[in-house]
Amino acid sequence: MRKPLILAAFVLAGQLTQAQKLKTLTSGGKLKPEQAIMDIRHYTIALNVDPAQRSIDGYTTVDMITSQPTKVILLDLLDSFKVSKILVNNKPQVFDYKHDMLTINMDKELPAGKASVQVFYGGKPHVARRPPWDDGFIWKTDSLGHPIVEITAEAAGGKLYFPCKDNPSDEPNEGVDMIITVPKGLVVAGPGLLVNTTKKGDKATFHWKTNYTINNYSIVFDVADYAIVTREYTSVEGRKVPMQFFVWKYHENKAAYHLQLLEKFAHEQEKYLGEYPWAKEKIGIVETTHLGMEHEMMNAYGNKFKYTKIGGEDYDDLMHHEFSHEWWGNKVTAKDWADYWIHEGIGTYADALYIREYAGEDAYIKHFQQTAPGFGNKIPVVLGKDLDEEAAYNNDIYGKGAFFMHTLRYVIGDDIFFPTLKGFVTSPKYTYDNMVTTEDVEQYFSEKSGMNLKPLFDLYIYSVNKLEVHVQQKRNNTYLIQLQNMSMPLPMDITTDAGTKRMLVDTKGITITSKTLPVIDDNTYYLKKIIIE
Repeated sequence: MRKPLILAAFVLAGQLTQAQKLKTLTSGGKLKPEQAIMDIRHYTIALNVDPAQRSIDGYTTVDMITSQPTKVILLDLLDSFKVSKILVNNKPQVFDYKHDMLTINMDKELPAGKASVQVFYGGKPHVARRPPWDDGFIWKTDSLGHPIVEITAEAAGGKLYFPCKDNPSDEPNEGVDMIITVPKGLVVAGPGLLVNTTKKGDKATFHWKTNYTINNYSIVFDVADYAIVTREYTSVEGRKVPMQFFVWKYHENKAAYHLQLLEKFAHEQEKYLGEYPWAKEKIGIVETTHLGMEHEMMNAYGNKFKYTKIGGEDYDDLMHHEFSHEWWGNKVTAKDWADYWIHEGIGTYADALYIREYAGEDAYIKHFQQTAPGFGNKIPVVLGKDLDEEAAYNNDIYGKGAFFMHTLRYVIGDDIFFPTLKGFVTSPKYTYDNMVTTEDVEQYFSEKSGMNLKPLFDLYIYSVNKLEVHVQQKRNNTYLIQLQNMSMPLPMDITTDAGTKRMLVDTKGITITSKTLPVIDDNTYYLKKIIIE
C-alpha cells in the first residue's frame, strides 16, 4: 500500500505524504542464477512467537522444483537471526549466512526435480520504524494491556522473517501452511482457512493454510486479543464465501457494519473485475495499529472506522483501496517491481470506479480533474527492468497510473474498455501462477481494441511527457488542431461556439470553424499541454 496522496474525495487526506521514505529494506531486482533455476512450490512456516521477548523461534520448510542439477541453494533471510541447522531432503548441509542470504553448499550435487529445504532459526526480527511505509515487526499492546504483534513486508518481502526466494516473479504455487504458536488467550489471524487450534500449557497454536498461490509480502500473520465477527458473502458466481473480521474486542460493536460496507465493496468490484479471487477460502480483514496493507485474504485495516461519503453513503477509502488489491496485486501480480503500477495504478483506478458506480459519471470525471494537477511527473511510471521495490516506487504509480486507465477508457470506448479490463483480470494467462508485465497489459488492450496502443503507453507510462496539442488560428473563425508528439490518432472533445463534439485528431490535424477559441479536452481525459498560436 504505502499509499501517497491519491486524492481528495476518497483519499487519506494528507495522512500519506512524502514522509514515507524511512524504509531502507527492499526486495526483488535481477534474479541470481542460482535462484532462477528454483520454482517455489510451498512454504511451511512454524514459529513460536514470544511478545515479551519480541522474538520468534522455529523453522521454515521451502518446497521447490529445480530445473537443473545444482550444488548451491540460495535463500533470502535478513541477518536478524541465528540459524542452527539446515536440512535438504532431510540431510544436514553446510551453509553460510551473511548479507541477508543463506548460501547452502551441498555435499553432493542436487539432481533436478523436487527438493525440500528446512531451515531452523530464531531471534529478534527487524522492527518497523514507521509502518506501513517502513517494514518489519510491530510489537505493541492494546489499551487493555494485551500484546499485539503485526508484520508489514510489502517492500522488504518475506525475508523479513522467513527464508524464501524473495522475488515477485515466483510465488508458492501450492500455497502456504502457517503454524504459529502464541501465549494462550491471544488469537492469530492469517491467510486462507484455519485448519485447527491446539492448546498446550500456556500456549496456543493456530494452523492457517491456503492452497492458493500467494505473494511473499502477503505471507504474514497478526496476533492480538481479537474478537472474530463473521458474515456470509454470496459471490457473483453464487459461491458462499465466509467473511471474517479479526477486530480488537473493544471495537467489536463496529465490526458488523464494517463488514456490511465491505460486502458492498465486494459486489461493486465483482461487477467490474469478476468474482472475488479467493472464493474457495475467505474474505478476511484484521484490525491493526498501522494504517493498512493488502495482505491476501487478510487485509490489514487501521483506518479507525473513519468513513467519508460517496453518493451520500458511508465509504472507507482505505478499505476499498486495499481490497482492490485482491484483484490487482494479489490475483494479477507483476513479475517485476518495475511494473508496480499494475498493482497500485489499476488498483487506484478501481477506487475511481466506485465513485462512478455510486456518485455518477460526472463525479468520476471531476475526481480525475482534481487529481491530475497533483502528479509529480518527474520520473516515468515504469523505469526499466529488473528493479527492486525501492527503485521502482514513486507516488505516480498510483495517481498517474490510475489516470492512464482513465485515458485508455476514453480512447478505446466503454464497449471495449470494460469487457477488456474484466477479461484481463479473469484470464488464466495473466492471473494466479502467471505473473504479468506492462507489455502484457499493452498487448492485451491493443488486441481487444484492434488498435496499436503502444504510442499511448510510451507517452504516459514510459515517459514524463504530456500530450502536446497545437491550436493555430488560420484566419477568422478557422483553427487547425494537431497532435505534436503522438503517432496515433486520438479522439478529442473540442468545444466551440456550436457546442462540444468528439473528433479524431492526428499529426496532420483537423480544421474547424468557431467564433470562439476552441477548448480542448475540457473534461480532462488527457494529461496535456495546449500550444496556441
